[in-house]
Amino acid sequence: MASPAAPAIRAACGEKALPRQALPIPPPTQRKSTTEGSRELSQTKDAAPPSHDTAGAGTDTVPAYSWYALSVLVLVYVLNFIDRQILSILANDIKADLGVEDDYLGFLYGTAFAVFYALFGIPLGKLADSWKRVRLMSLGLALWSTMTALSGFAKNATTLTVARIGVGVGEATASPSAYSLISDWFPARLRATALAIYSSGLYIGGGISLLIGGLIVENWNAAYPQGGPLGLVGWQAAFLAVGIPGIALALWVLTLREPVRGAMDGLPTPEDPAPFRGFVRELFQVIPPFTVFGAAGRGAGALALNLLGAAFFAALAWALWRWTGVFEQWLFLGVGYYAVFSWAMGLRARDLPTFRLTWGSPAFMCVVLGYGTVAFVAYAVSYWGAPYAERALGVNKTDLGWFLGAPAAVAGFLGVILGGRMADFLLERRPEGRIWVILFGLVAPIPAIWVAYTTDDVVPFYIGAFVAQLLSASALGAAAASSQALVLPRMRGLATATFFLSTTLIGLGLGPFMAGYVSATNGDDLSIGVLSTLVAAPFGLVLLIAALKLVPGAASSVVERAREAGEPV
Repeated sequence: MASPAAPAIRAACGEKALPRQALPIPPPTQRKSTTEGSRELSQTKDAAPPSHDTAGAGTDTVPAYSWYALSVLVLVYVLNFIDRQILSILANDIKADLGVEDDYLGFLYGTAFAVFYALFGIPLGKLADSWKRVRLMSLGLALWSTMTALSGFAKNATTLTVARIGVGVGEATASPSAYSLISDWFPARLRATALAIYSSGLYIGGGISLLIGGLIVENWNAAYPQGGPLGLVGWQAAFLAVGIPGIALALWVLTLREPVRGAMDGLPTPEDPAPFRGFVRELFQVIPPFTVFGAAGRGAGALALNLLGAAFFAALAWALWRWTGVFEQWLFLGVGYYAVFSWAMGLRARDLPTFRLTWGSPAFMCVVLGYGTVAFVAYAVSYWGAPYAERALGVNKTDLGWFLGAPAAVAGFLGVILGGRMADFLLERRPEGRIWVILFGLVAPIPAIWVAYTTDDVVPFYIGAFVAQLLSASALGAAAASSQALVLPRMRGLATATFFLSTTLIGLGLGPFMAGYVSATNGDDLSIGVLSTLVAAPFGLVLLIAALKLVPGAASSVVERAREAGEPV
């Protein structure tokens, strides 16, 4: 991370900046743009700036420890998505036992989790930029694993919703910490690849969750047809079985060594002496109703704008509730969007350079919103695949685990790795190379999704689901690396949190719910429900075409634009 990070963080926390050593910034004639690192730090023409790891090795050498640490982070992300995605294979059992409908199941998987995941990701992203990232991830892992296990004791929809909220808060620690750590463990030329490897945990965990959940439910229910110990049925036992191991994994994560921020880019950053002060300030800026007091502290104009935003999102939530008849979905999303609006306006006042390079950057917003439309479709397809096959095609849970879940893990792993490598390959040849991979991940899966959800034969369904997962997964590494390349190193945690606002509040918060709602209002027809989410593709296409034009210029001017906004670099 850039050494100016500490003064900027202290300024955001209300402290006076301490003196710092000036960093040698190469003159324009000594910088070049052949890698992401040079794009992040200079983007002109001749020799790259210093870029090294904590041991002082060059970018051609990646320590073995970096690969070991990355493998541990992959395990964390695998468990992250086992805990998150296992709800898919359990959905029909939960529906039958708790007497809920598809729109609630979409809300439970998507919005109840996504809003709190997104909102707490903001202050936790700030904490990842200022505190020990390894400790933060370990604590978060312990929390979400505990809440997953507690889901196994739920006897009604309310209890299950509360547990799901807890899972969202805990999981919000993972990716801001991991993205920042990976950027300090790997040189710029390998970051898309490393981030893609980390992201493969998403697909591995999501895929094997169906296998694990299916085996546990069917064997438990066969052994205890009237309910087992403590009266638990199969879906409850599944939550316990995947939640408890995470507590042990949290202790393993705690043994990882914390790298020096920014050293890999030649911009080592000292530790923030008051890391939690910034976290608390961010927390109060994003959690209603404290957001009103935060806005009032910035002046009458800021307060008026905040109240106007609150009125707008309240009116929008009320209108959508009256239209759809689903109260919880729009209450949660209305609060979520208002909170994000409040935080963004507060960020503009507290940290203008970060605001300008994220929310104030058309290139950054086109990338994250464009990928949000990919997530909108992908989350709906992955969540509703197992319930659809179970209902419409008569497949049992064990077969779904072997023939839908396991291949999905392979497809997602291959897709995200190949997509990450292709993104790095294209970036070496074209400054907008990574955006083409995101665009491919949006458009290419559509025919396979159509085949999977219109066929009456289980074999074409499996093939279509496999191909759709493979192709949509290719976009993630490219999108993640692009978001990191458009900010300074000290901003990576908050940039990651902003990136995940799109994937959660747009992708996860709306995609699965829309599919469930359309299904519930069309005779529980999940085919129509899932296919309805393809409406997002044209919007994503427009955003990503704009990103093709905007990203090269934005990536080449990161330092200059930050300096113009007041960054001491």
